[in-house]
Amino acid sequence: MTPVKFLFEVGVGIKAEQAVADLGFDVKSLPDPPILRLAREESRILVTMDKDFGELVYRSQHGHVGVLLLRMDDADGDAKANAIRLIVQNHAHELAGHFCVYQNGVLRIR
Repeated sequence: MTPVKFLFEVGVGIKAEQAVADLGFDVKSLPDPPILRLAREESRILVTMDKDFGELVYRSQHGHVGVLLLRMDDADGDAKANAIRLIVQNHAHELAGHFCVYQNGVLRIR
């Protein structure tokens, strides 16, 4: 099985990024502009809180390796870290190739 790698959009926060790294996954972070391209080039699942990536992926039909959109606008760093830790522990290999949305404790994998 191919190792799962993640690319965090910087707006998600360092605590969430570190939580996934602590689980032993390959993790990077980057600001918006080249992030979707780099995620494709390095076969990384993009973790973001920016809803604009949904439009980029669906309307513009930009390819992706997987996108995880965290709809946790009012959450602090610890809450995001705990959520991403649970998602990755339980669903890491299901995220690849899918546009996934996490909101109100529910993960939707499309």
